[in-house]
Amino acid sequence: MTTQTQTETILQARAREGRPGSGVRRRVRKPWSDIALSVWGVLVMLFLFLPIIVIVVHSFNSGRLLAVWDGFGFDAFMSILTKPAIQSAVRVSLLTALIAAIIATVLGTLAGIAMARHPGKWVWWFLGLLLLVSVTPEIVDAVALLPFFVFLGQDMGVTMFNDGIVRLSVGSSLFATAVVSYIVRARLVGQDARLEEASADLYAKPFTTFRRVTLALAMPAVLAGFLLAFTLSLDNTIVAAFVQVSGTTPWPVYVLSALRTGLRPEIAAVSTIMLLLTLVALALVALVLKRAGDSATQIARTMTGG
Repeated sequence: MTTQTQTETILQARAREGRPGSGVRRRVRKPWSDIALSVWGVLVMLFLFLPIIVIVVHSFNSGRLLAVWDGFGFDAFMSILTKPAIQSAVRVSLLTALIAAIIATVLGTLAGIAMARHPGKWVWWFLGLLLLVSVTPEIVDAVALLPFFVFLGQDMGVTMFNDGIVRLSVGSSLFATAVVSYIVRARLVGQDARLEEASADLYAKPFTTFRRVTLALAMPAVLAGFLLAFTLSLDNTIVAAFVQVSGTTPWPVYVLSALRTGLRPEIAAVSTIMLLLTLVALALVALVLKRAGDSATQIARTMTGG
């Protein structure tokens, strides 16, 4: 037998210590800073999502008032089917959000393509204007839109701006248009523009190149922008409260008016449904971008317009 050296004996002993069931294992303690950050992260998540969880729980309240828990039940969800006022408010919100998303997608897609494919100093000025639209308080937009619509509808005689659906759709599409522009531009900036040059070299018409190459490259971002614009337009409360007309009350304004008599569980029930719609839309956005071959980092960058 070969005599083992002292070094080999030590190495074999250390190897046996790392095997399962081979004795006492060394536990690597986490630094106190990692533990503190983990606890802090949990507290932040609770701070952000606990109010939403409370609303979801109270949507199953069978009582008459939202603040008083009487028992578990589905009465709040069933009452949605029997109250015309709630049905009308939800219908108006969904319709205006759909129209606003279409407007924002068309305008934002064209703006994003222009900024990505025709760079220059004007792009930074245009991005500054979009940023101004994004950070302007909603109350300022609402105060500006109301006399603007009155001027167009009554003074100028453009009667379509007297319609509540038109007012709500245009008002909700302002911020959403800026969001779609960011997303489409971020998508195309990372794409190779030589594909469009190759299409032109093959004698394709400009519109054909735009439809089959440029728009095809931007399509994941266009779909993502449409879904995000739809969700953003559902809760444009301040603008909706200013520009709405009688007979076209959207859901956020209905909730504000319900505060005078006390919130009922059906308010939480519809809010829960709206939350589910938002989550489904965001999941579809991530799915569309993932199917397009984007990584998690690219999906986050596209959704934030970075």
